[in-house]
Amino acid sequence: MNKFLLTALLTAACSAQSADYFVAPDGDDAGAGTLAAPWKSLARAQQAAQPGDTVYLRGGRYIYAAGENVCASRTAVVNGVTLDKSGSEDKPIRYWAYRDEMPVFDFSPMKDDCRVKGFNVTASWIHLKGIEVTGAPQQPQNRLNHESWGIWVNGSHNIFERLNLHHNMGPGLFIKDGAWNLVLNSDSHHNYDPYTSNGAGQSADGFGAHIKAGQPGNVFRGCRAWANSDDGFDLINAYSPVTIEYSWAWQQGYLPGTHTPLEAGNGNGIKAGGYGGKYVPNGVKHVVHHSVAFDNKAAGFYANHHPLAIDFFNNTAFANGADYNMLGIAADGAAVNLDNLRDNIAYKGKLTVHTEGLEMAHNSWTLSSPPTDADFEDVSDAGWDAPRQADGSLPVLRSYHVRSGSPLAGMGAF
Repeated sequence: MNKFLLTALLTAACSAQSADYFVAPDGDDAGAGTLAAPWKSLARAQQAAQPGDTVYLRGGRYIYAAGENVCASRTAVVNGVTLDKSGSEDKPIRYWAYRDEMPVFDFSPMKDDCRVKGFNVTASWIHLKGIEVTGAPQQPQNRLNHESWGIWVNGSHNIFERLNLHHNMGPGLFIKDGAWNLVLNSDSHHNYDPYTSNGAGQSADGFGAHIKAGQPGNVFRGCRAWANSDDGFDLINAYSPVTIEYSWAWQQGYLPGTHTPLEAGNGNGIKAGGYGGKYVPNGVKHVVHHSVAFDNKAAGFYANHHPLAIDFFNNTAFANGADYNMLGIAADGAAVNLDNLRDNIAYKGKLTVHTEGLEMAHNSWTLSSPPTDADFEDVSDAGWDAPRQADGSLPVLRSYHVRSGSPLAGMGAF
């Protein structure tokens, strides 16, 4: 083979190889971005990263004292980190924790006198994995705004995996717009917005998706939300279908870490729809299945005035204000009971509200004998926040697993 052709082929092959870069809290953006000489900032890494590349984040605390931009007004928004460079379908850009290390992005020192997005993700085809995000702040002197956000998303085809989102003054992760995003094996907890303009605790959900029409395919899978001041999962104003599956939600609506109710905190485990209490003709069907909700101030599973039936299949709820609240809304604005309920379990407390007239033959509360503790391998409400398994999947519990031979066989999340 001609040596010049061989050289060209080898050069092309090398250029097609993906690159690895490294970032560390004690790095230097003037360095080489290698394991031995890491960069300090994600901004520097994003500048270099191309589709197919991986940016490894070393463990330690990444502290942010000010936004990338400045507050244009007291009701404007600043960003701690912006990820706006996209990968491609077969070559996502990966921002991954290095091995078993824990990168912690702490936005609590920020004093910007407006709303804060800890991570502002407008890119598509990126994969964020294994990081902790905390402290996205509100300022006590500014009561003009609603929430800030730990991670705010307006992109598509992204994966948010094994994230730990906590103690933010607003939702841990919020999908504003975008399609085919997967939130996988992630936790969002102890988020509380004390300075929100319409009441302390009103807007700090664990996870939210308020997407416009034409943005399908967003999924929350294997996620946990607990001790958030508003709701665990909130799909209000989502005009494209969303799926919540194999996920757990508990203790929403209280001052985090207590059972002190917050007047403004809604307190639902999974709020699976609704459009602000108004009927809309272009509402969409969401799906919630194989999920668990317990000890939430309001409902475990809540339809929230949704204008059409939501699918609730194989879920388990216990000891909520109401385990299942299927309140819908008719075209004339009247309250109506909607939703498709199949193979669900409700146990302890008020089992259902707004379910009269629904087809419910295959749910625990329609059995000839109500469930008892003996139907389950365990009925503990402890351990749900235990460490995840090595692959990031939910911890293995026996709580509310149906015993063999129980009339509940085939029902519930497990």
